[in-house]
Amino acid sequence: MKPIRKCLFPVAGLGTRFLPITATFPKEMLPLLNKPLLEYAVQEASSSNLSELIMVINDKKEMIRDYFSSDFEPNLKENKMLNETIKLISNCNFSFVKQKEMLGLGHAINCAEAEIDNEPFAVILPDDFCFSEQKSVIEQMIDVHKNNPGKCIVAVQEVDNSLIHKYGVVDINSFDNDTCIFKVKNMVEKPNKNEAPSNLAIIGRYILTPEIFQILNQISPDLNGEIQITEALKHLAHEGKVLAYKFSGKRIDCGSPNGYLEANNFLAFT
Repeated sequence: MKPIRKCLFPVAGLGTRFLPITATFPKEMLPLLNKPLLEYAVQEASSSNLSELIMVINDKKEMIRDYFSSDFEPNLKENKMLNETIKLISNCNFSFVKQKEMLGLGHAINCAEAEIDNEPFAVILPDDFCFSEQKSVIEQMIDVHKNNPGKCIVAVQEVDNSLIHKYGVVDINSFDNDTCIFKVKNMVEKPNKNEAPSNLAIIGRYILTPEIFQILNQISPDLNGEIQITEALKHLAHEGKVLAYKFSGKRIDCGSPNGYLEANNFLAFT
């Protein structure tokens, strides 16, 4: 089994919930305190021994490439406040892939197929800020994958029924209470609360096998013309190849203004 060493960051989205600022400024570079939201996701990957980091961007997000090039002004490099960021960047190898059309998360992931090169890999959606006092969420999932080679892993959390329509939701066969691992038999994208198969919602952390690309290349777009990763994972779930992991830690949805403010307050007072 190949170890997981690559992490994919789909960051080409338009960030419409943060307009007008995101008309010219990448949402992923909005600050949580004094660091970009995306840097926290990169820290999570790096602390989990993922050193090959692949950013899926668009033509208007070259700021992301510039920031992670570590090409800071010489005078600034002497400032101790940059030490942690410079060290983080120097410990990682970054590559950048362009997503020319915004055709869904599945499409964004598929854009990086050549960079993944037939290896299992992690996916982190920076919108989901995750905090854990011990192992990061993605490292917890890597541990699950080590014991379940050949399986895709999706991170899940319990959500209130009134919010379930905002998420992809897993339908499970069984649950190991000691390991917090579910065997997934199906997935439903944004069900209403009366039709949701469980209250376990998928959040922005995945471990995927390279088999996912074969499926992404075959499935049809949804009614909005998008390729959804949930639809691809559903195919693998029907073959018993997907596990859901109820992670240990806190998750805040920074993709909404209210969640973004919550994350800033959390970091300020933790």
